[in-house]
Amino acid sequence: MKRLSCHTRSAFATGLLLLCAGTASAFGDATPGMYLEGGRTFNGGTDADVWSIGAVLPWSWHERGPEDGTSFAWDLFASQWRAPEAVDGRRTYAQIGVIATWRYRFDRGASPWFVEGGLGGTVMNHVYRTADEPFSTAFQFTEVVGIGRSFGARGEHELSVRAQHVSNASIKKPNPGANFVRLRYLYRF
Repeated sequence: MKRLSCHTRSAFATGLLLLCAGTASAFGDATPGMYLEGGRTFNGGTDADVWSIGAVLPWSWHERGPEDGTSFAWDLFASQWRAPEAVDGRRTYAQIGVIATWRYRFDRGASPWFVEGGLGGTVMNHVYRTADEPFSTAFQFTEVVGIGRSFGARGEHELSVRAQHVSNASIKKPNPGANFVRLRYLYRF
């Protein structure tokens, strides 16, 4: 049996996310939001900090979403990575990206608690190069999983903890990747 390439697996997983997409509105998941996020690498090697600002744009092809607690959104963001001085003297890197994100809210959408996961792509202003773990491309794929809770009368405030992996899926070597743990505050309008 032929093994699927990383690109094929990523495309397949993105397709599955789109098929599962709906709109859950009990806690405002169907309304746009803005967020601030901060985090740090946790995979050893070179420590890097990351700060992000972003927007969550809900999307559904259904007129009325299913009442099963699922929702789908586009996550658009801009980040700054700060790392120890690299071999080329750089310490900060800018990044922009988009993540297709699927969310499941427990108790068929009635719970303030949710889990989410997503796949996307990013591009950095320079190739991320540290003395320990140099990347080889400015373009990176990204995967994220998280757990969070909504607060407020309409669920307009959210706090979540997310784990995010960034790598080029071996389109070019070296491909060390980076793993971050992030804390996010999101406000929905």
